[in-house]
Amino acid sequence: MRELITFAAGQAGNQISSSFWQVLLDEHGLDGDGRYIGTNEDAQLSKVGVFFEPTGSEGKFVPRAVQVDLEPGTMDTMRSGPLGKLFRPDNYIHGASGAGNNFSKGFYTEGAELLDQVLDVARQEAERADMLQGFQLLHSLGGGTGSGLGTNLLTKLREEYPDRMLATWSVLPSPKVSDTVVEPYNATLSFHQLVENSDMTFCLDNEALYDICQRTLKTNAPKYRDLNNIISYAMSGCSTTLRFPGQLNSDLRKMGVNLVPFPRLHFFTCGFAPLVAPGSKAYQSLKVPELVAQGFDPKNIMAAIDPRHGKYLTVAAIFRGDVNGRDVENEMVNIKERNGSGFVEWIPNNVLSSLCDIAPPALKMSATFIGNTTSIQELFKRTHDQFSLMFRRKAFLHWYTSEGMDEMEFTEAESNLMDLIAEYQQYESAGIEGEEEMYEEEYIEEDGGVQYADEQEGEEPLE
Repeated sequence: MRELITFAAGQAGNQISSSFWQVLLDEHGLDGDGRYIGTNEDAQLSKVGVFFEPTGSEGKFVPRAVQVDLEPGTMDTMRSGPLGKLFRPDNYIHGASGAGNNFSKGFYTEGAELLDQVLDVARQEAERADMLQGFQLLHSLGGGTGSGLGTNLLTKLREEYPDRMLATWSVLPSPKVSDTVVEPYNATLSFHQLVENSDMTFCLDNEALYDICQRTLKTNAPKYRDLNNIISYAMSGCSTTLRFPGQLNSDLRKMGVNLVPFPRLHFFTCGFAPLVAPGSKAYQSLKVPELVAQGFDPKNIMAAIDPRHGKYLTVAAIFRGDVNGRDVENEMVNIKERNGSGFVEWIPNNVLSSLCDIAPPALKMSATFIGNTTSIQELFKRTHDQFSLMFRRKAFLHWYTSEGMDEMEFTEAESNLMDLIAEYQQYESAGIEGEEEMYEEEYIEEDGGVQYADEQEGEEPLE
């Protein structure tokens, strides 16, 4: 088993976590208490250990999950909810006072007090696993706990488990809708940590999810539960070939290796297909071309960016159900031929495919698409613009400095974000001709060593 341990930090993280575990229970045929009630034991239970730990005689499966928040309210809601008896009681960890939407409270003061306890539980979970593949963290970047405590936890996990995968599902600030005034500060300080310590960051955003609910699923007044459901479909899709037999396997590490061309450019968007309004299901044909068309549709992307404004560096497509591998390959070639300018030309075959034989419940086939596109810089630019408007006037800064933070940290985080934006722009405009010129430097031998022509003092580069 290549187990994954899931951390949920803050209110948003814990609400997404509830939806995610509900989806996993349905897929593996378990009830709300973690007991098996399914019909296809071979498929559902053969690799259930990736996310669940089978316990003693009662036949109960316990999620490998840790729920963290700095206030008790979220935990009380989860304990009294339908999945209250599913999780291990020691894995609910909460503070008393909350982070109050303040990154520095989550990262330094309140959060730091709780962190040892969280790492203790993380170590116990890691020891229970046979062959731990990595960790995933669900959090939002706008509040205090998800951004502060979440990124601090990431830093510590990176120190303690340097060779395991660290994936985060991060809810970013939306362009028009903002829940908290200091969102740009919290998000910028979080990016500073995510760039350095995460291996893969899946960017989500409420506004894009609202649009999917209203436009595609025709839900009149979407609630957070509806948004979280869409996220959990994509999350379950990403780990599907770890949990079920397939023709072409992929896991978090393979996905990371194939999707991240440069270590800092690990921010992805994701989409799920088919998303169909309940009334239109009877009128939809489910075939690979339809899934691919919806998956690459800008309206189907779970972050408020337009992939047409940038280029795809890499894409992963994970298909589930009765899917023909030949159809998938043909469709991927078609998509690259039709949108040639939408993919960078210096990565020749930049689509990773994986196929899993078992479809999600109530669907014949489905697909999850993960894209590493340069247009993700729109998100960072937006956050940076809002950040600099407030930081120029030092607005709200005393809330952070009074918790022991320094102004220099804000300046560093801002310059790191600007570097990241510049890097995305650089690789978007890097054409194949420019690359060839770069590597055509001739070299000459000197004193047994090699020196490039343009490194010699006072000499022109050799033609």
